[in-house]
Amino acid sequence: MRIGQGFDLHRFGEGDHLMLGGVRIPFHRGVIAHSDGDVLLHALADALLGAAGQGDIGHHFPPDDERWRDLDGLDLLRRCHQLAASSGWCATNVDLTLLAEHPRVADYTTAMREQIAHCLGLPKDAVNIKGSTTEGLGAIGRGEALAALAVALLKPLEQTERDGGRT
Repeated sequence: MRIGQGFDLHRFGEGDHLMLGGVRIPFHRGVIAHSDGDVLLHALADALLGAAGQGDIGHHFPPDDERWRDLDGLDLLRRCHQLAASSGWCATNVDLTLLAEHPRVADYTTAMREQIAHCLGLPKDAVNIKGSTTEGLGAIGRGEALAALAVALLKPLEQTERDGGRT
């Protein structure tokens, strides 16, 4: 078993929604980002890559490479999941924390869990998402940014899984 942790932060900017956990959330601002700015999925992608010993998303999807502009967070997560699998690892469970004063995400966590579980091939109860504030402190507390933390536990793939089911 291996564990990986990830972190992502984005400043708020112009917009009318946020992408969080693969779910479009109406909000009076967006984020400044090269991709879709989904801090939850970006932190999780880094956690998967870290546990698999595959570096980080900046290495595989550099922000100065136009191929990755506006990359959908679920597509990014899928690609990182495949990189972990190609190294012989698969996720068993993941735990994510959104750090933001606003928006409140309680009404959206079920949909986020379903998106992530589907993307990683996990049961929904193997995906946990929670929100927390910074009690008004720092850039997050002042409403200038939002961030996410993620932890992923990976187990070795069986040889038949690595070979796509072939023996």
